[in-house]
Amino acid sequence: MLLGENGALLGSATAEHAPFASPRTAWAEQDPADWWRASQEALRAVLSQTGVAADAISCIGLSGQMHGAVLLDAGGAVLRPSIIWCDQRTEAECRWLDDTVGRDRLLQLTSNPALTNFTLTKLLWVRRHEPDVWSRVRHVLLPKDYIRFRLSGEHAIDVADASGTLMLDVAHRRWSREMLDAVGVDERLLPAVFESPAISARVSREAAALTGLSAGTPIVAGAGDQAAGAIGMGITRPGAVSATIGTSGVVFAATDRPATDPRGRIHTFCHAIPGRWHVMGVTQAAGLSLKWFRDQIVGGATYDDLTAEAGRVEPGADGVLWAPYLMGERTPHCDPNARAALVGLAASHGRGHIVRAILEGVAFSLRDTFSIFSELDLPVDSVRLGGGGSRSPLWRQIQADVYGRAVDTVQADEGAAYGAAILAAVGIGLWPTVDAACDALVRRATVTEPRPAQIAAMNHQYAAYMRLYPALGSIHG
Repeated sequence: MLLGENGALLGSATAEHAPFASPRTAWAEQDPADWWRASQEALRAVLSQTGVAADAISCIGLSGQMHGAVLLDAGGAVLRPSIIWCDQRTEAECRWLDDTVGRDRLLQLTSNPALTNFTLTKLLWVRRHEPDVWSRVRHVLLPKDYIRFRLSGEHAIDVADASGTLMLDVAHRRWSREMLDAVGVDERLLPAVFESPAISARVSREAAALTGLSAGTPIVAGAGDQAAGAIGMGITRPGAVSATIGTSGVVFAATDRPATDPRGRIHTFCHAIPGRWHVMGVTQAAGLSLKWFRDQIVGGATYDDLTAEAGRVEPGADGVLWAPYLMGERTPHCDPNARAALVGLAASHGRGHIVRAILEGVAFSLRDTFSIFSELDLPVDSVRLGGGGSRSPLWRQIQADVYGRAVDTVQADEGAAYGAAILAAVGIGLWPTVDAACDALVRRATVTEPRPAQIAAMNHQYAAYMRLYPALGSIHG
């Protein structure tokens, strides 16, 4: 994505890479070389499309999926496929961390509990199950930081993405030596940590030849997809909250302190803004729920077809409920073994009822995070929607009714890519701060008001939804 100095979108390009492979139940892996191939293609395409000279590009920002583990040997070669964010194989490693370090100590050191998604648990799994691979590991990178390495030869990470590794002292924005010592991981394996708008590397001659970029172009640290997406949506100050539905679903709130949930149900991370933090709750399978239904169950229907049918069904889906636990669940259950369920079906129900239940079930799952914010006295002054789910008028309305609040969207809905470009602009001084850049560039597009009668119906259905997880646990537990 290429922005002009005034923040105008000059052009964008997309290159497909392979979806994740799941060689065993609850496993998820990708090939980092495929990310690099797609990145090269997209970079060359956007330069060709816009006709902008490479030497006119003043800075590069990066974003990408969080929590993945890219393991490199001394020569920079990838040692195994990356175990990515939604992988659930590390339950035993989480238990080991709870027993070895202790749940309370984990929260003190990293502001977060041991969860299967976090990078450290993946490193411990490889150390235990693939000792030959582990013995050759010399560098650990997250997905976007592997792209930085291929662009520049540098090993670097930002504080926001590093927060999702379970190895960062989130309160002090540095690697936690106490945590690393407790688990026996050498800090020399980890990249240097930067604030998100800081220049961390420059494009190498080799990468310039492959991508069409100009050698020496600065690269800021950037941020993981959630923090960068929040920047792209203007979620920078306390009270501003976003609800984003992509493959996963995230409710994200900016804070001026590292607010920690003592029960570990939400994540406490550094924000992409120096001196600021954020909290977020995560639904593992948000947009994935609808994609799974379309691809695996229906076949041949478009999202527009499905949501049109759902729009003809009354709120509450005539009692049909969806528990969106296709990939386990993070917030609020922290349960990698949770499983999805569709309940309340009758012979009178059709596909529209099921789709509506899926849309509502994902919104209910996100509402769980709002409930935790309320418990922790975190302000919610405004709610902004993002991701593919925000493009559906029906899903926007469902979210407004479920949250009982007005929700809005922004004009530039490129999310994390837009946020990464804003961070690059701040990094070279086009704006003095991230706040100033977002105030100048982020514009509201739509507002959806909740409907009082539907709020009541959604509250009733949400109460039923909250009884689903305990009931499902009695089956799967």
